[in-house]
Parts: sequence; structure tokens; C-alpha cells
Amino acid sequence: MTNLRNLSQQELEELMQELGEPKFRAKQVYEWVWEKFASDIQDMTNLSKSLREKLAQNYFIPKVQVHHSQFSSDGTIKNRLQLHDGNYVESVLIPTEQRMTVCVSSQVGCSLSCKFCATGFMDRKRNLDFDEIVDQVTLSSEQAQKHHSRNLTNIVFMGMGEPLLNYKNLLMAVEKITSPDGLGMSPRRITVSTAGIAKMIKQLGDDKVRFKLALSLHAATDAKRNEIMPINETNNLKSLVEALNYFYEMTGNEITFEYILFRNFNDSLKDADDLIKIYRQVPADLINIIEYNPIDNARFAKPDEKVTEEFMAYLESKRVNARLRRSRGKDIDAACGQLANIDQSRRPA
Repeated sequence: MTNLRNLSQQELEELMQELGEPKFRAKQVYEWVWEKFASDIQDMTNLSKSLREKLAQNYFIPKVQVHHSQFSSDGTIKNRLQLHDGNYVESVLIPTEQRMTVCVSSQVGCSLSCKFCATGFMDRKRNLDFDEIVDQVTLSSEQAQKHHSRNLTNIVFMGMGEPLLNYKNLLMAVEKITSPDGLGMSPRRITVSTAGIAKMIKQLGDDKVRFKLALSLHAATDAKRNEIMPINETNNLKSLVEALNYFYEMTGNEITFEYILFRNFNDSLKDADDLIKIYRQVPADLINIIEYNPIDNARFAKPDEKVTEEFMAYLESKRVNARLRRSRGKDIDAACGQLANIDQSRRPA
């Protein structure tokens, strides 16, 4: 069986010709798949029964299904999503006063083994197909309307997996999300976060993507970053700085740094100085300082509030554009670094 969503409109036209159907049927099928988001070929009611039966013999629509949802006291919704092959990923819908953001996954598990991230303790089973990424967005868009009566405003690739290790499907998903015959969302409202793969950051520049880029930095020296993020051993800070500058030169797109504060590891004023040095080498718009969210198997802890305030005040005194990002969905393990595919259903959607 072939995924019907893998066919372009031209390929659908060729298929209709093979089946002895008029060319306009291809447009109808395409609309059902990408504008009406049909989950079954039999739902395509303006096609003849015979055509639907012909399609169903060799094609299917492997829609992502919500296995269960958890609801936080702050309005955040975490979804455990079942894929057609029985694997699971998680996505998170995050409401704030100004935004309605969905955090999507790009892989089942992850291969990078970051020491502070729950997904990093999982094996990578496979990449998500582009349509499975798009499904996360459409499902969260429906939930935003159902539970908050608001439209989805932003998409962040900050869920399970490393987006740049699923490069082809990442770009195909963004194309569908932003195209007029897809979801029509502005690429400026999409942020792709990477643990730091210099070669692929440069490739983003060569491909002149239009979305924003975030680097998960979390330590501003190679010695400390090697300790918590093994990917840094082959993609050191010098190579990442070079790649980010190349990305900006080629695209002019916004770059942000993500920096989780860990108690007695990267939260001193000396660490702040190291962070500032990296910040000054890249045309970064912002540093997001993130609260650490505890996970099993990790040795880290959240700094005292006073330490966090001093760290933020020091950055501000040095004219660094930094923002403290308070975690959302902590009571349902939906905060940054906590996605791990654990089946803990609390309340059905």
C-alpha cells in the first residue's frame, strides 16, 4: 500500500490517466488530502464509488491519531500520538496571552543522547514522514479551536528528535504548512530548533529557507557542552558560530539561542560571560533562558530563584537581549525536555 499523500498533483494526474479517469479528478483528490485533510479514501464523496474502490486497492492515508491527551492547569495540552505503524510521538499545544503555539516532533525517539532531555534517553526508531509532521499541526489547530476558541499562531520544531537529521521531511512539511494549498501559515511563524549540526545549518542557508532558527546551546564552552551534549564533540562551538553566520548571511532570518540553566553547572556569572562571548559572535536576536524541568535519569537541578535573577540581571547589564522563559505544562510533563512517550493518560480529549 502506498501513502496517497506522497503523490504530487502531477503524479495524481498521471494516476487518474492510468485509471481511465478525467484529469480534474486529480485536483479533487489533492483537495481532499491537503485542504480537507481526509482520513479515509471513502470520505472523498465527490468521487465515484468505483474510483474510490480502485484507489483503496493500492493507496491509503496513514493519518496520525490522538492516542490520548493530557491537560495542564495552565491550559497546555500534551498529545500522545499514534502513528500508522504503532509507534508514538508527542506534541504540545501551548497557549499564552499573545500566542497559540504547537511544539511538534520530527523523529520517533532521538539519537543525540543529550543528558538533560527525556527523549535523549530513548533510542531513535525512525524519522517522521512529512505528512506525520503536518498532522501534528492540524490536530493541534483543531484543539486550539475546540479548547481555547483561538487559531494556531506559531509552530516550533522543539519536540522529540533532531529536525536537521530528518532534513528532507522537515522541508517538505514546512512547504505544506506554508503553501496556499496547504495550511497557508507564514514561515516567519515557524521556528526550527537544532542541537547543533553545522553542516545542516549551512544547508539551510544554501536552501534559503524562510523560517527562524534556534540553537539549543545550554553551555557556552566546548568542555561543558561536550559533557551534556555529545553532538558537540563533532560540531564544536567554533563550527556552529561559523555555520550560524553563514545561515544569516544567506537568509537574513532570525536566530535565537536556547539556554537551560542548571544548578552549579552553567548558572554562574562566569558562565554568563562565556554566553555573552558566543552571543556577540552571531547576529542573534535573542537568548531564551529556560527553566530546567526535572526528568528521571538526569542529575541536574533547577537553580535557586535568586541565582536565576542575578544571571538575568547580569545579561541585561551587558545589553544582551535575553528573556526568561517560564515553563508551561510542567504538571503533565509537557515542558521543555520532558517529552518521552510515556503512556500516562489522565483525561481523554
